Amino acid sequence: SGPDSGDDSDSGDFDLAQVLALLLRRCKWCNCLARCRCVSSGQVRLIQTRGSGIALLRSSDSDEDDPTSCSEACCPEGDSHPDTKTIDDSDFKQEVLLATARAETSHQPQACITQMLKQREVGHPKRANGFTSGQCSWIGSSFVPNSMQKMAQYRQKAFCGQYSLDGSIFLSACQDQNIRLYNVANGKFQEFRNIRARDVGWSVLDTAFSPDGCYLIYSSWSDAIHLCNIYGDYETHIALDLNPSERRFCIFSLTFSSDNKEVLGGANDGCLYIYDRERNERTLRIESHEDDVNAVAYADDSSQILYSGGDDGLCRVWDRRMLSENNPNAVGTLAGHSDGITFIDSKADARHLISNSKDQTIKLWDVRKFSPPEGLEASRRAVANQNWDYRWQPVPKRVRTSSARLAGDTSLMTYRGHGVLHTLVRCRFSPVHTTGQRYIYSGCSTGSVVVYDVLTGKIVEKLKGHKACVRDVSWHPYEPKIMSTGWDGVLGLWEWRRRTRDLADDSDSDDMWEDEEEEGRRRRKKSPRRDGKRHAFSSLRSSLMGEVV
Repeated sequence: SGPDSGDDSDSGDFDLAQVLALLLRRCKWCNCLARCRCVSSGQVRLIQTRGSGIALLRSSDSDEDDPTSCSEACCPEGDSHPDTKTIDDSDFKQEVLLATARAETSHQPQACITQMLKQREVGHPKRANGFTSGQCSWIGSSFVPNSMQKMAQYRQKAFCGQYSLDGSIFLSACQDQNIRLYNVANGKFQEFRNIRARDVGWSVLDTAFSPDGCYLIYSSWSDAIHLCNIYGDYETHIALDLNPSERRFCIFSLTFSSDNKEVLGGANDGCLYIYDRERNERTLRIESHEDDVNAVAYADDSSQILYSGGDDGLCRVWDRRMLSENNPNAVGTLAGHSDGITFIDSKADARHLISNSKDQTIKLWDVRKFSPPEGLEASRRAVANQNWDYRWQPVPKRVRTSSARLAGDTSLMTYRGHGVLHTLVRCRFSPVHTTGQRYIYSGCSTGSVVVYDVLTGKIVEKLKGHKACVRDVSWHPYEPKIMSTGWDGVLGLWEWRRRTRDLADDSDSDDMWEDEEEEGRRRRKKSPRRDGKRHAFSSLRSSLMGEVV
């Protein structure tokens, strides 16, 4: 107690207030608070009172809204004029344009889909051999999912949700300690397995499918990662012990190597962990960040280059062939965020990745352009100056409205318009097969799924359907479907539906998209011929999407 403290009881209350404030500020759902979900989630807040000195206030006991519920006021507005100078001068732009067949039509309007179908059917020279992969991606990217159907409702928060590599299974992990597997092949959504997670503190925090599709792994506040089989009459449930030195330990992010031999994880002790499945032991513990490691990913299918992101605001790039506990040096560092990183997704080309951050932005990076020392220092200073807690406090106005670029920021593009609060919100590239990775999509603390155009930085769709934070999002690898996983316990399936206003427009106009490279928007072109085209378009869409996927 300080020199100005009163009697013993007052001193005890003051010390208790300091201890609880420290736990709320620094403890990320550790074991000591794992059983107190209200405190960990921010539904109980610390306030100063007269006499007793401290009180815990439940959100339900106050006039304030639940901090985990939707609040558009706390969400940054999207950039009306995003800065595209860096990405416009990059080869990344040309790659995306080529992948979506837009490079060849950058100086002329893209043919509408009905015209493309007609040309193919009549044997037009340009369509005699069907559509190219780029044209299929352009067509597929025109049907961004926009209508939600509730597929499941849990009683507690849903944390993880992802499609398997072939899109035949959907996995969800909930705070009720159940990992549910659904058969989603051929339009189904049928639960076929329920795995009861073991040794769970707070919740299952991350999951991953094995490359062969036979196993899954999950992590929580535990010393071990758990491995489970997906198929079979008997359940395999194995703990892969990481032997950490920390008393309170958690793997926040994990993934398999492409050869299925290793598991990579990022932990709250600032280290990367690699577990060798053949030797059944942890083989590497690499000191990688100055704070929690919230995100890890492999750069491509070779599994030789690794990415990591932490609460120190930095993304680091590692070479698996050079990793050593005695010499834990990264190949390079990417700096530009002003707060901790919550998720990383690789474009799987060994060059580009995106990172989601508590500074309410997503950044696109090229690993061939590492940040200079002044960039690392600027990012460290910005992170150190943050004095708010994203888990239970609203986004400060200075963070919500800031668009300043830090010194030494080497990112290609910055995306704003989604909220990152309460939990480690995920973002990802859209699928290569159906969209050419034309979009970036993210969960949002306002209960939305936000879809950005990767080249223009503008919001293409803001899909509203949840009543609480959307933590995880997963776009089907071969079909125009997005699954959203929310803290309202809802699994939402988003599919493309023709809007009413579009049907009204069809009465006197044909679908035409002009130069999407620069405008990123749809325009209509008048056409005197309209009889029956709307019905022809609807009947042909099914066969078209079959060719796309």
